[in-house]
Amino acid sequence: MAARPGPAEQASQAELELEMREPDRLLRWEPEPWQLAEGWRDIVEAFLSSTAGLRLASYIRERLAAGATIYPPRPFRALELTPLDSVRAVILGQDPYHGPGQAEGLAFSVRAGVKLPPSLRNIFKELHGADDESQPPTGSLVDWARRGVLLLNASLTVEDGQPGSHARKGWEVLTDALLAEVAARASPCVYMLWGAHAQAKAALIENTAARHGCEALVLQANHPSPLSAGRPPVPFLGCGHFALARDWLAARGYPGVF
Repeated sequence: MAARPGPAEQASQAELELEMREPDRLLRWEPEPWQLAEGWRDIVEAFLSSTAGLRLASYIRERLAAGATIYPPRPFRALELTPLDSVRAVILGQDPYHGPGQAEGLAFSVRAGVKLPPSLRNIFKELHGADDESQPPTGSLVDWARRGVLLLNASLTVEDGQPGSHARKGWEVLTDALLAEVAARASPCVYMLWGAHAQAKAALIENTAARHGCEALVLQANHPSPLSAGRPPVPFLGCGHFALARDWLAARGYPGVF
């Protein structure tokens, strides 16, 4: 008789089934009923009612009305899956994948069954070691999110085939506030900043963590894209970030995050 799946496996299966049924794009801008894990609601609601939040809402509604295809279907997915008090690592991306069926609202993650993008392939190569050519069964990082890895993009939406199309439309006001809240509350916490765009947030993280007496390990390297993963000044491949994070967190009582 096959073993009955445990609660974690059942949750993952339920999440996968929900994802397979839902559309791969944002159908309407109605953020009020979107689910949020504990700790995020005050920050999100303050943003949505702010000038920047109202301007962003107007922009997204206009683009949807004009027929634009916008990804992902659940922009706040990272905030659904990872409660603030459980954050032990942050991986900061730039914006969601811009191809059909790819983005699932988690930085660098793709929906189950989708071919691994090159950057994600390099992330798994660094995670498992350069000599391990095996591929994971899925490119979805939902399990990481449930273990306390906040997979946050700087912009939480993007238009089909147009990378960076929703940058500087207001999302950065929210994601900077989220980063600052994590830096002020999460201790210990590892921050993986890959590429110049993510590294621009290092000072915000370090200064906020220092003011609040929080332990923060900020790791910086090139972006995992094949265009930069093997290049100076700090190649992503071989950077050792996952091993460093595992050892640092385990020494502080948090093994098994990665």
